[in-house]
Amino acid sequence: MPDTSPTPLVRLVCDEATAKRVADRLADGFEAAAAAFEGTDGRWNVEAFFAGTLDEAEVRTCVERAAGPGAAAALVFEQVAAQDWIATSLAGLKPVAAGRFMVHGAHDRSAIAPNRIGVEIEAALAFGTGHHGTTRGCLLALDRIVKGSAPTRPLPGKRESAMRILDIGTGTGVLAIAAAKALRALVLASDIDAQAVTIARANARLNGVAPQVTCLHAAGLTDRRIHARAPFGLVFANILLPPLKRLAAPLAGLTAPGARVILSGLLAAQENAALGAYRPHGFRLVRRIPLDEWVTLVLARR
Repeated sequence: MPDTSPTPLVRLVCDEATAKRVADRLADGFEAAAAAFEGTDGRWNVEAFFAGTLDEAEVRTCVERAAGPGAAAALVFEQVAAQDWIATSLAGLKPVAAGRFMVHGAHDRSAIAPNRIGVEIEAALAFGTGHHGTTRGCLLALDRIVKGSAPTRPLPGKRESAMRILDIGTGTGVLAIAAAKALRALVLASDIDAQAVTIARANARLNGVAPQVTCLHAAGLTDRRIHARAPFGLVFANILLPPLKRLAAPLAGLTAPGARVILSGLLAAQENAALGAYRPHGFRLVRRIPLDEWVTLVLARR
């Protein structure tokens, strides 16, 4: 049965500097997706969605250290019903273009142009519809990589591993499906959430790439099935800063020389922290894609 437990949400209305500082601290200190943005009234807002249970006192202490007692006292704690995440949003959203890719729902299937690569994602309790800046940034990065690999050059990395692709935190499977369609490659798609794995597998079937996309329930990179498929020529990791930092060392051992690693789920203010974790392990920045307050980083392994 789907997990319908509510998701903790924290809101704050404040000035721009405080909003950016608080969002950065919450994303750094917790398993949270936090964003700072300007409201229609000119004031700035912070919204942070938390994984699992939430200790309100701990969050207030964190915010007080970042922005003072006034900001901590102004925090508003809410609970968001799980069904609000994707089902509500997809129904009214138009297809999203990212380079040659078009992410859409069933209601827009007939509107996809022949020269586009359509990725159909149904409403589901998992992250990844293409509408979020992090997912779209990954698709734009993939589009550039596909252009660079066609028609005769292989993906970066050793030839025998160039077409091995890993998608960490696959969510709905949108990135894995897009890579499988564009590169006609085998993709290993993992997620810590068993429900997301079920959804990604269903979406792979829906898009006709089930034979190419293997979905597995796994936390991090310790699963033997990931090691058995390595080395990888292309890796997606659209998650959050703390787990991204923890993956830096393991990814160095699972990627081929010259492999591309696409990191997202990052606020622009977190870019240096992410790069600081990956550079010591032989990764260099080759491209950054800023979208709204988010940034997607494309790294190459030396």
